[in-house]
Amino acid sequence: MRHLTGLFTLILFNLVVLSQVWALGAATLDTRPKPRPETAAQTETRVASSNAGFDLWVKAFRAKALARGISGTTYDRAFKDVSYSAYVIEKDRNQSEFTKQIWDYLDTATSAQRVSNGQAALQKHGALLKQIEKRYKVDAKVVLAIWGLESAYGTHMGDIHIIEALASLAFEGRRQSFFEAQLIAALSIIQSGDVTPDNMTGSWAGAMGHTQFIPTSYLAFAQDFRGDGKRDIWSSDPADGLASTANYLAKHGWVKDQPWGMEVKLPTNFNFSLSGERVKKSVAEWRALGIKTIDGGTLPDHGKSSILLPAGAKGAAFIIFQNFHVIERYNTADAYVIAVGHLGDLIMGGAEFKSSWPRGEKALSFKQKKQMQRLLRRKGFDTEKIDGIVGPMTIAAIRGFQASLGLTPDGYATTDILDLLRAK
Repeated sequence: MRHLTGLFTLILFNLVVLSQVWALGAATLDTRPKPRPETAAQTETRVASSNAGFDLWVKAFRAKALARGISGTTYDRAFKDVSYSAYVIEKDRNQSEFTKQIWDYLDTATSAQRVSNGQAALQKHGALLKQIEKRYKVDAKVVLAIWGLESAYGTHMGDIHIIEALASLAFEGRRQSFFEAQLIAALSIIQSGDVTPDNMTGSWAGAMGHTQFIPTSYLAFAQDFRGDGKRDIWSSDPADGLASTANYLAKHGWVKDQPWGMEVKLPTNFNFSLSGERVKKSVAEWRALGIKTIDGGTLPDHGKSSILLPAGAKGAAFIIFQNFHVIERYNTADAYVIAVGHLGDLIMGGAEFKSSWPRGEKALSFKQKKQMQRLLRRKGFDTEKIDGIVGPMTIAAIRGFQASLGLTPDGYATTDILDLLRAK
């Protein structure tokens, strides 16, 4: 899935892959879709080349695959005509050092064209989506929105040979354990008869089908919705792909008919240390603190919730509920989750966000984020890791540094904060 679309991503903030193979760093059989912070993938051209070392690796890996239950016949059929893919390795090595700001991402992810295309897809596949919603108890609009972000409603699913891509990545070794696990899973899919090797295509990072499942996610969650004996997420018929996504969300705790979140208005005296996913309060508590809907109304009660400030105090604020965290299992990037929720709402006639964004703020590069973490740690504000990912610990450290200077402690990583750290 991404599941690896997720597309910030891994396309975007501190995506761990993409998409990058952003959240694809697990060394074991990770059943989460690959994060995809960027929007729909472009059609990709296979570029394979002769590599004697790769050929020897393929022969050696055969024993490992057979030990994991793959038959020799399946292995040999899957690797027929497979070569080392220079294109895939180039994509993996040259992921952008910079990520998009959330407003830039949303401009594309929830554009008028994507909304219009989503409404057309809803009109065409409305009956199917209703059936999926009824069976899995997952709102059709979120399934539709994920479809739109991951493959532009099935128009950009990728044309890379998955076995070739995964084998090349495993051979290269940067994330060897992870890609070997994905390769074994892909071979298991072929062995099950769900798809032939030639038809198992997708992105350079191994994400497949209408909603971009990685192989281990497919094995854990893919569905045969049509009942034809195959879980075909590659077909022009999106039924199995969309049902698989609904099943994934259902298995991770989707609450039907409840929103992912909504835009809110904060009081002028809001304590910014209360923002972030780690702080959960009842809606009654948020109401008592003066938080209202963006139109000034009373917050609806959907249980324990958090206040999210994806662009700091100068950007839009959101209250997020359980379903936000379920979408987050599909892709860990806040921008992706907000895009999915917002796109689904827009397709169904919802309103655009009303708050402005700090559009003049430049995105920090991966190197700049690591430098910020090192400087925060030197000044006594623990970030836990120096990994270039602005997670909860780094946000807390930034807040501590901001508070020490009398600044608004919103925890937002900016070039201004980095400049202050460098100067102090």
